[in-house]
Amino acid sequence: MSVELNHTIVFARDNRASAEFLARILDLEVGTPWGPFVPVSTANGVTLDYVSLPAEHPLASQHYAFLVTEDEFDGVFARIKEAGIEYWADPHFKQPGEINHNHGGRGVYFLDPGGHGMEVISAPYTFDTPEPGDTPESGRA
Repeated sequence: MSVELNHTIVFARDNRASAEFLARILDLEVGTPWGPFVPVSTANGVTLDYVSLPAEHPLASQHYAFLVTEDEFDGVFARIKEAGIEYWADPHFKQPGEINHNHGGRGVYFLDPGGHGMEVISAPYTFDTPEPGDTPESGRA
């Protein structure tokens, strides 16, 4: 059986602003709105469909990770810095102003306007080689 992720809905306070934010940082296009959704499609055909939620509805923070080439990472990271967006090397926001070099590539974390954690990596995760900080005590060795 062949199963692929086709799309996901991303909740936002302002669907247009959040879609435009992500598209600008990742150098993607904002698609044509469809009903309440503002789509941003990735190269592998997965669409993030942004939808606005009213203020009385809480937004639960989600995590979205994007795999890019090394050259694309340079562009993404430059746009993050040019926009003055806070960034971290880790998903727990303990290493501000840094990127990581995990899994043979580079990675960076930042928040979108809705508070979702965005991650950009230049190499897919592999778990057959230990990373710095991986110990039996950390649960990652």
